[in-house]
Amino acid sequence: MPRKMLQFTHLHQSQPDKRSAPERGADFAEISLPFAAEQAGEQASRCEQCGIPFCQIHCPLANNIPDWLMLVAQGRMEEAYAVSSATNTFPEICGRICPQDRLCEGSCVLEQSKHGTVTIGAVEKHITEHAFAQGWVKPPRPGRELAASVGIVGGGPGGLAAAEALRRKGYQVTVYDRHDRMGGLMIYGIPGFKLDKAVVERRTRLLAEGGIKLVPSVTIGRDLTLAELRARHDSVLLATGVYKGRALDCPGAALPGVVPALDYLIVSNRVGLGDAVPAFDDGSLNAAGKAVVVIGGGDTAMDCVRTAIRQGATSVKCLYRRDRANMPGSQREVAHAEEEDVAFVWMAAPLELTGTGRVEGVRAVRMHLGVPDATGRQAPVPIEGSEFELGADMVIAALGFDPEDMPALFGEPGLAVSRWGTIEADPVSCMTSLDGVFAAGDIVRGASLVVWAIKDGRDAAEAMDRYMQGKARQAAE
Repeated sequence: MPRKMLQFTHLHQSQPDKRSAPERGADFAEISLPFAAEQAGEQASRCEQCGIPFCQIHCPLANNIPDWLMLVAQGRMEEAYAVSSATNTFPEICGRICPQDRLCEGSCVLEQSKHGTVTIGAVEKHITEHAFAQGWVKPPRPGRELAASVGIVGGGPGGLAAAEALRRKGYQVTVYDRHDRMGGLMIYGIPGFKLDKAVVERRTRLLAEGGIKLVPSVTIGRDLTLAELRARHDSVLLATGVYKGRALDCPGAALPGVVPALDYLIVSNRVGLGDAVPAFDDGSLNAAGKAVVVIGGGDTAMDCVRTAIRQGATSVKCLYRRDRANMPGSQREVAHAEEEDVAFVWMAAPLELTGTGRVEGVRAVRMHLGVPDATGRQAPVPIEGSEFELGADMVIAALGFDPEDMPALFGEPGLAVSRWGTIEADPVSCMTSLDGVFAAGDIVRGASLVVWAIKDGRDAAEAMDRYMQGKARQAAE
């Protein structure tokens, strides 16, 4: 039924119900239950319909959030989906995994006025799931077919967002990925309790049905050179993401039992997808029966600690050198981890990983926050004489990600990279130092959020369209 807006004065904020911590800690199913239609409409009606929508301003995709909240409140669900999907290639995924507390919801005027933010992410998920159930979500079908072809390296959110946008314009699009499934970190990096893999596979099937050719298990530089790719396609997009985990810089970091976060998460996700993985079966990348210490404070660290709980670790601790308020990860994820019996060791950093033959513990030091560093954050400083030890059978390094050596990987020394190793791309044209080769997503901006990769992929698609249209005009003259 249609509802009036601005109902925040008498309707309290309500998040979707969650499964209990003991129940969800025993499996990898998503922890949040879906909104019922009535609850979604009520929560949407709390929106204040601000003249200056800070939620939209702080959304990387500039989603028209107040508009689709109003449409949901009025029961106009098909229109709500049309508005939501107009700016977002994967609204069902962003509704699940975006850190809304740091983006749209964190900027909601109701949150600032202590009324409690509108539950934007949960409503976004509800809209798209309802649209799928009603058959409103269709494959990308162009109005006309174009002869020009595009090759996209990387089947993650950035590459797939660009592929969808270019296919809608009529281009012949092929996506290459080194993994055996499409989705990038959405399929192999993010655990199922945050993003059910069936949700990703459902979307990639739609892209394939729309005429996008998906080519898995191809490594550019080994199976196919970038030069061959450029000869095959009218333009190429590099959207590989960043996969090289930062290593621990302390004695003992090479001990057996010290594992990179992404290796650990990929194996866990493969097992969840039904793959046989020897490194899981032999216990190398399986936390079952082990005391686990995860070092890091971002969303990847939260994924690791919560995965270890589900694998049956005897204890799980997260060691982070700053306090909770300065943690880069989502505060909601921290709260979920605490509910699931993860112990946080704040204001502490590793000095040494100890053990004979394999890791047996972490020797750490207490920290205090000193003067701000170059980023404006207070720099952690060790407290002399505050050393302590944590027992550990497995230590997971979740310190962030850096790009691989892309010129060497692709055999293209002319591909310019920044001093951080990211590919240099013009901020407007999205083109690299190689003509007709574009780049987008984490490989340009550094490790970031899925929503930023989607935005970058969509922007790159527009830039590539301008480039190919320009080439076509030149050829016709």
